Amino acid sequence: MSNDKHPATAAPALAPNFLRNIIEADLASGAHVRPGLPQVITRFPPEPNGYLHVGHAKSICVNFGLARDYQGQCNLRFDDTNPAKEEQEYVDTIMDSVKWLGFDWESKTANGEQNNLHYASDYFDQLYEMAEYLITAGYAYVDSQSAEEMAANRGNFGQAGKNSPYRDRPREESLALFRAMKAGQFKDGEHILRAKISEDAMSSPNMNLRDPAIYRIRHAHHHRTGDAWCIYPMYDYTHPISDALENITHSICTLEFQDHRPFYDWLLDTLSAGGFFARPVPHQYEFSRLNLTYIVTSKRKLRQMVEEGIVDGWDDPRMPTLVGMRRRGYTPEAIQLMAERTGVTKSDGWIDYSVLEGCLREDLDPKAPRSVAVLRPLKLIIDNFPEGESVECTAPVHPHFPERGLRTFPISRELWIEEDDFMEVPNKGYFRLYPPAGDKPGSRVRLRYGYVVECTGFDKDENGKVIAVHCTYFPDSKSGTEGSANYKVKGNMHWVSAPTAIAAEVRLYDRLFTDPQPDAGGKDFKLALNPLAKEVVQAWLEPGAENAVAEQRFQFERHGYFVADRVDSTPGKPVFNRIVTLKDSWQPAK
Repeated sequence: MSNDKHPATAAPALAPNFLRNIIEADLASGAHVRPGLPQVITRFPPEPNGYLHVGHAKSICVNFGLARDYQGQCNLRFDDTNPAKEEQEYVDTIMDSVKWLGFDWESKTANGEQNNLHYASDYFDQLYEMAEYLITAGYAYVDSQSAEEMAANRGNFGQAGKNSPYRDRPREESLALFRAMKAGQFKDGEHILRAKISEDAMSSPNMNLRDPAIYRIRHAHHHRTGDAWCIYPMYDYTHPISDALENITHSICTLEFQDHRPFYDWLLDTLSAGGFFARPVPHQYEFSRLNLTYIVTSKRKLRQMVEEGIVDGWDDPRMPTLVGMRRRGYTPEAIQLMAERTGVTKSDGWIDYSVLEGCLREDLDPKAPRSVAVLRPLKLIIDNFPEGESVECTAPVHPHFPERGLRTFPISRELWIEEDDFMEVPNKGYFRLYPPAGDKPGSRVRLRYGYVVECTGFDKDENGKVIAVHCTYFPDSKSGTEGSANYKVKGNMHWVSAPTAIAAEVRLYDRLFTDPQPDAGGKDFKLALNPLAKEVVQAWLEPGAENAVAEQRFQFERHGYFVADRVDSTPGKPVFNRIVTLKDSWQPAK
């Protein structure tokens, strides 16, 4: 059994989209020709306050993928400006997830390798310097209103805001207050620094332009800078400046930031005029985020599920986090394929989860070696098979790739079959095992890769539950031998030999929610939890499965694709997770 770990490094076919059209036009015009720099520099800027989820994967694939496709570079930049919610744990898992997806922030330059890993905290000194410039140039002021007063005076989408009573505070006074804020002389919330974009900014129909906050007081320990700072810049202020400092050419984000772009442009234009940046400055472009059905991606709700024990942790295989999807057995290639196949557009819409599962099956089918597992075992006894003996059977490692060879396993007198492969009273059209009835013999089926057997009876326990099925076999019917084709049967069943089968825990995972949009419109997402999202069974596996290594994937014939759990599975004591079923036949639990 071979391991199928493959890094996602192959570039996909370049399907046209509006971002590629923009980049190709810029390349043709030389819009970003600068000495020693690539003409395409993108960035992925996560906040280190949680685990990445499948929605982030789309952004990772777009940003790193465009840099790859146009021989540019993509920076990984942590927007670590909110120390109260950030931890090194999140930094580490984000870096691990990006690399697992098949991307890297290290690029080759003429002088060798270049590490394009950055942190917003790298720029705290410059961000502060530029804030002082905005104050002295009349583009920012210190506001001393309470949070409630600021919210009331901000207005709403149908009502203009009101100027702060501190809006015309003398520049020298604002600068002195700002420096006192930095020196730790005030409590959290006592003052805040706001931008003053224009005289009538508080009546702007774009709420993001109504004197946006750019610095706030926060006495909190930072995971990188310690206690050196007690004021921290806001995201909308930090993001464009960080882009400019890193020479980003195409700042690509999702559509919810479209209304933030005017402030992005104003800030960089203002600071360029102040001599901080040379033109051209970065430009922001927005594309539609990935909205997958049957999941939630709110960090608050994901955290709630972890903290309330609804799931078994951030890496629970039912979670849409990348660590959870990895543990479930999803492949980086499948996620990249999904990101490419769903396209890059400006139109928001929903992608059915089956699209991702289809990409997963498409990726796994040629890779995954085949094996047999009986998930709900029932004993089958071949009464006329010599007791204590066995016969070797063979099957292809992969039916479409004969060069991968054969696997071998024994057939013996006692086997394990699936419970639903026997019916005491068969339904119409049932072609598996059922006993004789009246003058009619029991059914005949082929044991896949083995013999044809005929059902002769069954045993029940004291509660009336069937505990064993009896049959006889035909010695000249073994698959692949002369004369075996003379037996015409409709049923074909998988099985494992009881004496040599490997006992294993198998976790049957399914979608976490039964509602395609579990938290839309203010719904309580917990009411849509799928009670069948996780089922643990004691299964019997084909010999050889006991040596499976963590993250090794297989197709268990008839059941679907499975992976050796990367945390709990060890050679000799495997634990398998169902990745996805063979076909898309999902129905919500009733």
